[in-house]
This record gives sequence, structure tokens and C-alpha cells, in this order.
Amino acid sequence: MSGPLLPRWTGPHGPVGLARRLAHKGPRLTAQTLVRKLADRLDVAELDFPLLDGDVYDSVRATARTASERAALAAGSRVAWLVVPPGVGSGGHTTLFRMIQAAERAGIVNTLLLYDRYRGDMRLHEERIRAGWPWLTCEIAAVPQQLQGFDAYVASSWQTAHVLGARAEGAPGSRHYFVQDFEPYFHPRGALYSLAEDSYRFGFHMIALGPMVGTAIGAATGTSPSVVPFGADTVVYRLLPERPPREGVAFFAKRGNDRRGFRIADLALREFQSRHPQVPIHVYGDEVREQGRNVVNHGYLSPDDLNRLYNSVVAGLVLSFTNVSLIPAELAAAGAIPVLNEHTDARHTFDNPEAVWAAATPTAIADALERTVMNPDGAVHERAAAWRTPSWDDTSAELVGLLMSPDRTAPVG
Repeated sequence: MSGPLLPRWTGPHGPVGLARRLAHKGPRLTAQTLVRKLADRLDVAELDFPLLDGDVYDSVRATARTASERAALAAGSRVAWLVVPPGVGSGGHTTLFRMIQAAERAGIVNTLLLYDRYRGDMRLHEERIRAGWPWLTCEIAAVPQQLQGFDAYVASSWQTAHVLGARAEGAPGSRHYFVQDFEPYFHPRGALYSLAEDSYRFGFHMIALGPMVGTAIGAATGTSPSVVPFGADTVVYRLLPERPPREGVAFFAKRGNDRRGFRIADLALREFQSRHPQVPIHVYGDEVREQGRNVVNHGYLSPDDLNRLYNSVVAGLVLSFTNVSLIPAELAAAGAIPVLNEHTDARHTFDNPEAVWAAATPTAIADALERTVMNPDGAVHERAAAWRTPSWDDTSAELVGLLMSPDRTAPVG
């Protein structure tokens, strides 16, 4: 069997031949180009499509059925929360799980239903959730082929909104959609962008996290979602009574997620350090290693360790392009000054007056960091920490109230 395959791999048009032709370009470029060519030949792009074909829903089909009523929920009501399996430390999943925990305190019986388009090992998914979020005690199961038997369903992403539409069609129960980002922005204009945007037209009761997302949904679809406040963990993140003199910048590096702006942030930090090489950059998350840079890599940190880091720096650089990140409020609560990219309606979601906003270009961000870090004002740190930020208790109370009281509204602010 190996004989017929050998020429295809070793011939001039196979991967080996391709590698030989690229060898003169250097090992890094050769490897990158070879991987890209192999991905094209193996149609790896098909794996990027996050739905099974039968789970693609659409708004035209949705309008052909009678929309479900928003029924009042009470203690003992059963609610299914649809999610894709989380990675370690996922902020979006942490927020959603906080909402589930609040619903449990209100007496709701919750089930977390995982949608894995790749049909991974459900046992491993559950183990990861139990280890990463040990306080989440609800039942965990795979999304069944037919959704039924619940009083309400909550989608948590555009993919799970499609799954909810496709697999619960005709079943009783209220449909809700908790939207933490304007998710079409996760993709270039094309099929995935259109499918994500269409999920906001399914007729589900949408609950947007913060006015930035609510306004974006309204502008794109003409709908008026309910809006709950964007919260922060004000218990873990706080000023510590004993802390070192503040020095440097904290930066959360997430290389593989373009909406987090890693490339722009990295260029801005290089520019800033070219002006001020003595100022350390404290990187957590993914590693940033480059000769000649004053970078301290901390890896992935626990919330308590993060709070200690935030209490030790002058500023934190946070870029996000689909909603405000969780990080700015956490930085501010610990007295570090958030430096953020300007974005439509972002200031309405995070309105701490001590935050520093900059155009999303390397030079503009480097300038903002320079103004903030090189002219430290101790009073600014205290004022940033004292600013009243809604807590996740505020957010979850509003969301659970919307689930349990069908006539309650929280319009876009």
C-alpha cells in the first residue's frame, strides 16, 4: 500500500519536493509555508466550520414557525444552557457559569449542554470544567439530537444559537440567547460572519452583556435586546494593603485570537520600550520571548496572583475589538490604569474616568502608555480603584430576573 503513495509525497509536487524548493528561504519561512500548503491540500479549512451541516439554522426558517412565548420561570424550573466546550481559563465561560450559579441560587434546576462539533470525549470535557470551575455543580451532558424536556433554553454563542434553533424546533420552552460579544466580528466578511449575524434574527429573547454589544446588535438587525451590566470581580480584584512600588506595564498575551489585538499590542510595546527600555513589561498568558526586550513572562496566573501583579504595575494594556474585556475593570479595581483601544460604544460599557483610550495603532498606543507610565500619579490609582463598577452579582441578578419575569425588560442604555 505504501508503494503507490510514495511518489506523491516525494515527487516535485509533493510535500517533500515542496520542502526542497523552499529550503533556501530559511527554516522558519520554510516550515510556515509548508504547513500552509499542507493545510490547503488536506482541506483543513473544513475543520474551521464550527457546525455540523444539520445544525445550520436560519432566520427565514425561524419566521416560518410560531415563536415561543417567554414563560415565567420559578424555583424548580428546568433550564438548559448550551455552550461549546471551554478552554482552560476561558473568561466568557467563567461569566456564563456565574450566571448559572446565580440561577441555581434562585432555585432553577440547570443543565449545561455541551456542543462539540468534532465529537470529542465528553468525559474529558466534563473533567476540564470540574477542575477549572469546581464551584459549578450543575449537571453536564452532551446536547442531544432533539432538545426537549426543559422549561427554557439559553444559547451562549452564535453556534449554539443555531443548534438551539435546529434541535429544539417545535419543542415547548422559552428560547433565550446570552450574547457576550458581537460575534460576527470574530470572522472576516463571509459565510461565518453572515451565519453569526443571522443568529440575532431567530426570534430568541436576547440578553446582551453591556451596551456596546446591545447597540451593535440593534444596529445590525433592528432588534432591541435586553441589556445587563458588564460586571467585574470586585472581591478578588482590589487594592492590597501592602504592595510594592508600582513599576511597568501588565499585558495579557493571546496570540491566536485576533480580536484581542496581539500583533498591534506587541508592536506598540516594542515602540514603547524603544523609548523606555528600563520599564519592564509583565506578560501573562502566552509567552513573549525576544532578545533585547525587558519582558517578564508569568504564564497563566490564578486570580489571586493576577491581583498581586495588578497591584505592582502602573498600567495594563488591554485591546479588545468585539466587547470590552473583563480585564480593564479588574486592573482598575487593583489600582492599575487600563490603557485601551477606542471602539464604538466601548466607553459606555467601561466608563471609569481614569482609563486611558487610544486609537488602535502601535504609535497611538505607545504614546498613551508613555503618558501614563512615565508620569505616575498616586492619586489616579486610588481614584481608579474607588470607581463604582457593577459586580457580577449585579449582572447575574439582572439576568436571572429577566429569565424569571417575562414582562421585565432591560433596554439598551
